[in-house]
Parts: sequence; structure tokens; C-alpha cells
Amino acid sequence: MRKLRLAMAQINTTVGDLDGNTAKILDYIQRAKAQQADLVAFPEMAITGYPPEDLLFQPSFIQANIQKMHQVVAQSQGITVVVGFVDSQDDIHNAAAIAHDGQLLGIYHKMYLPNYGVFDEDRYFKARDQCPVFVINGIHIGVNICEDIWYALGPTTVQREAGAEVIVNINASPYYAGKREFREHMLSTRASDNDVYVSYTNMVGGQDELVFDGGSTIFDQTGNIVARGKQFEEELVVVDLDVDAIFNHRLRDSRPRKDRSVLVAIGTAQVIQHSEHTQEKPRTPLDNPICAPIEPLAEIYSALVVGTRDYVRKCGFQKVVIGLSGGIDSTLTAAVAVDALGKDNVLGVAMPSRYSSDGSLTDAEALASNLGIELITVPIEEALQAMLHILSEPFKGREPDVAEENLQTRIRGNILMGISNKFDWMVLTTGNKSEMATGYATLYGDMAGGFAVIKDVPKVLVYELSKHRNANGYPKNVIPTSVIEKVPSAELKPDQTDQDTLPPYEVLDPILQAYVEEDRSLVDIVDMGFDKETVQRVITMVNRNEYKRRQAPPGVKITPRAFGRDRRLPIVNRYKQL
Repeated sequence: MRKLRLAMAQINTTVGDLDGNTAKILDYIQRAKAQQADLVAFPEMAITGYPPEDLLFQPSFIQANIQKMHQVVAQSQGITVVVGFVDSQDDIHNAAAIAHDGQLLGIYHKMYLPNYGVFDEDRYFKARDQCPVFVINGIHIGVNICEDIWYALGPTTVQREAGAEVIVNINASPYYAGKREFREHMLSTRASDNDVYVSYTNMVGGQDELVFDGGSTIFDQTGNIVARGKQFEEELVVVDLDVDAIFNHRLRDSRPRKDRSVLVAIGTAQVIQHSEHTQEKPRTPLDNPICAPIEPLAEIYSALVVGTRDYVRKCGFQKVVIGLSGGIDSTLTAAVAVDALGKDNVLGVAMPSRYSSDGSLTDAEALASNLGIELITVPIEEALQAMLHILSEPFKGREPDVAEENLQTRIRGNILMGISNKFDWMVLTTGNKSEMATGYATLYGDMAGGFAVIKDVPKVLVYELSKHRNANGYPKNVIPTSVIEKVPSAELKPDQTDQDTLPPYEVLDPILQAYVEEDRSLVDIVDMGFDKETVQRVITMVNRNEYKRRQAPPGVKITPRAFGRDRRLPIVNRYKQL
């Protein structure tokens, strides 16, 4: 019987850290060897990290990554290694090197280059149409990269026609809520349609706004899941595959034999013969791991934690500072920060003003106590009085308005940035997606900072995640009930609430989802049952505040369409929906 012990190394890489990424790859090769794996697959562009963006315009970067690829090849004695890197043959290519016994057997160049959403691969890479199949120990293995597997007629189909029994697909697939289920349905379909095993190795970790969720999987020729790795954790997933089952199944299924002519337009198959099958080496059979997927709120919360941890750490910071207002947004941000970095690495700063309620300060104190973080209090009244005095002449004859309100949040921004500069700690901002969408935030005030943890989290979801953290985190119930139950307010003037300016969040968030994430028109949204005047007001706020969003810090992407990475509109824009 032909057996393949396949290992998927879902590792956390850092863009540009060629030495660190390569060292990790070599370590995981040794781990795979220790488990007697025949083949180990690493994520897409594992050597460079993903996405390297305009580093790809630097020839020295390309050459250095190729040198690291050859170091990996040299360490492939006794095992087959599939590793992502950037090749420079004739142009630059998103590539996978296939190595065995210290030799480079071949290189696959990605065929389909995504150029939508967060992806800009067509900006950098050249596509190829070669679809290699490597025969190693008598097993036909096709290798392709990420987007290639999403096409029903693509390299997988060509490789299957050339005899591939196992497809090794390597990925850097960014997370958003709901993507895992969608992705696994597609992979199941590819495996069953082509009578192959499909191995899907995915990256984990955060890179700028993106988070990669791991969850590497293998599906068999019937579309059933054989293995699933953990989500948001580095792991070596090792699986035993019965390759003879593919041949036996194909005897009874004639569908893949039909109409080969359509494959000619897709790509050219190459069969690279390395070695015939030899007797199986004795080894203890494995129980294939199938980790249960985590539930939706836990998945989103994990993405926020991983994205925050990796951004702070990969940028070289150890500690963060957060302005704690006693509101739900700063409270959730602090909880995520503690779970990401540890309580000793988070400082809370309460900055009460003349408009701050007693409850806001006590809620901030209760949260800090529950989380075990240090909290310092820096009242802003003295600074506000000084600013009002300085501006009394320029403001003369004008009634107090939003300008005086925003002085308060800008003073708070200065305090946080002063602490950041003095101690070299990163400021985490606390604005949510609903606020970023409508411009309900202050430039150089509450938008000032290094990373926006919940920038892509709508307000209603902020409440759901806070309740989830209380019920499932450790320790539990760290977010005071009073914070969850209080009416949201910026507390910049007497008796202020968010709904003085915005529609209720239960109304606002669905409108924003329809307009921002789904590109629905005013008419479409009104037809969904929303008041026309309210929809017009929301659309106007979203359009008017693009200039603010361009100046906001990056934040974790958790929705299908995040501001900045996904949704890119001109700042100067006179198009209006009637």
C-alpha cells in the first residue's frame, strides 16, 4: 500500500525577516522529520513573509530570499519540502520550491494572481501556466498556491489529469469573520470534483492590518475532511494519507475522464519523475487530528488578540498605553490588550474632565482592578482652562460648539502620546468601525495612536464581544456590567449621548454594512426597510469623512470589507447618490 505522511507547518512569519523566517522553517523541517513525515508544506511566501508589498521592487530583497530558499533546499535530506518564496526567473513570481533529499526538484509559479480586496499581486508578479506533478516514491503530487485552488477549472484540474493524487496547496489566506466555513466548502468541492486529496496549508499570525487564521485542512477524494489544524496558533499538523484509495476510487468514477480539451487553455502539465514506490518504512500509524472550529465570537476575539499581539511585538514594542474612559470601546480594547500582551504590559490612563460622570471613573477603576493593570489618573481640567484662555481671542464672538468639545479629546491625545514618547510604549486607540465610518471621532485626539484594535468592529458587535469575553475569558466577568448597560456617550458636553449625533447603533450598523461592505445604493437600503432621511444622513457622513479615515492608525481586519485595505475611495469625491 502507498501511504503518504504529510505535514502542514502553519507558522507565523514576519515580512522582511528572512533570517527569522528561514530559521523557523528549518526548525519545522526537523520537527516533521522527527515525526517521520514524507512531505512537509509551508505557507505561501513563507521565506519573505506575506504580503511584502513594495519590498518586491528591491532586487537585493529578491536575491536574499532566493539564497534563503537554497538553504532550505539543502536541509531537505530524507524528506520532501514545499516552501513559498519569490522567484526571479525572467520576472518575479509568487513561487513554491519543491525540494527532496537536498535537491531542488522544481519550482511552481502561481497562475492566478488576486487583485481584489486586500490583494495587489498583479501589481508585482508575473503569472505562469506550467502545472507540475512530482512523482516521489511512486506518489503523484501536484503543487499550487492559494488563489489557484479557488478556480473550479484551474491548475488542480490540469494536475489531476496528469495523474496527481495529492494536491499540496500553500496559502497566506487572510481572516475575516465567516471565511473559514466558505473556504472549507470550496476545498471539499475541489477534492471531490477531482478525485484527489487536497492539502491546504495556511499561515497564522498578524501582519499590519491582516490576520491569518491557520486552520490548515486536508480533504479526501469524497470531499470529507481528514484533518484540521488549530486556528490562530502555530502548529505542525501531521496526517497519514492512504494514496491507493485515490486509485481505487477513480476506477469507479468516470467523471474526471470526460472532456479534457477544456484543460488546454488553462495550463500545461509537467510530470517530473523522481522515484518509484518502494516498500513502506515501518512507523506507528497516526490518529489524524481534526480540531473543532471555534465559534464565531471566539473566532473574532481571537483574531483581535493575535492581530494586536503581533502588531505590537513585530513593531518592537513591549508595552501599550490606553485611555480608559469607562466606556465600552476602551474597556474592550483593554481586555484584548491584556489577553494579547499580559497585564504587566498594559497601562490604563483615566483623563476625567468637567463633563465626566462619577460612574465613568469608577468603571475605569473597576476594569483596571479586574484586569490587574496599572491605572493612573490625569485630570484635564487645568489644561482645558489653559487652552480656552489661549483661544479666547480667536474664538471671540462665537458660541461654544464642537471646537471646544474636541479640545478635550485632543488634550487627552497629547497626554497619551506624551507617555508614549517618554516610555516608548505604543498607544492603542479605541474607536470602533461605526465611529470610523461616520467620522464620530477626533483627528489628533482619540484617533491619535499607533494601532486601532477595534477599528473594524461595528458598535453592536463591540457589545457582543464584551459579553463573550465576560463569559469565556480568564478571568471571567472582567468587564463591569455597568459599562455594558450604560448609554454610550463621548462626555464632551452636558448630558451628551452618541444618539445626539448618530442613529441608534442597532439601526446604524445594518445601514453601514449595506453601504460600506455590500456597496448597496440608497434606494436598495431604503427598500430594506430603513428611513430614507436616515439613510441619506448616514451615507453623507460616510462619504464626508474619508479624509479622517486616511489619517487613522491601522487596525485588525475582521469584516469582509475593512476601511483602508479593502475599501479605497478618493478623498476628494463629488459623486452623490440622489
